[in-house]
Amino acid sequence: MVIDDGALSETTTGAFISAKRKLLTEFNLWGIVSLPPGVFSCAGASVKTDLLFFEGMGNTERIWYYDLSDLKIGKKNPLTLARMEGLLDAVSTRAVTDQSWFVTMEEIVSRGYDLKAVNPNRTVEVDPRTSSEILAEIESRHIEITAAFDRLRGLIKLP
Repeated sequence: MVIDDGALSETTTGAFISAKRKLLTEFNLWGIVSLPPGVFSCAGASVKTDLLFFEGMGNTERIWYYDLSDLKIGKKNPLTLARMEGLLDAVSTRAVTDQSWFVTMEEIVSRGYDLKAVNPNRTVEVDPRTSSEILAEIESRHIEITAAFDRLRGLIKLP
């Protein structure tokens, strides 16, 4: 099933919570693949989407997640099978990799049925500079750019 990413993370609307609770208790939702933004943009849909994989009757004990959201997708750079090679290799074994992990039903319930894929293996780069240092760099580059424009104006004789 393809679903809007926002529906997975919605935890304040009773209908969304009830629908997710029903899906998790009546079916085995065994996998969620987080697709990159823009996968369906050629069809006019710009929302971020996910693929849900579930089996018939039963209940969900844990969900295997796979994160493809770092892929850059566009008209000239579509999502192809070749770009999904890691997923295709991992899905049959539900391997745990840098792009895949498991979340238990207990964790999902504790998060209020938030099913959004948040990769715990992703490293977040933090800029160590202070805001004053960043502003100083912006100002310095502004001065450089202004000087370059002034030289360019002189070369092409603009007023």
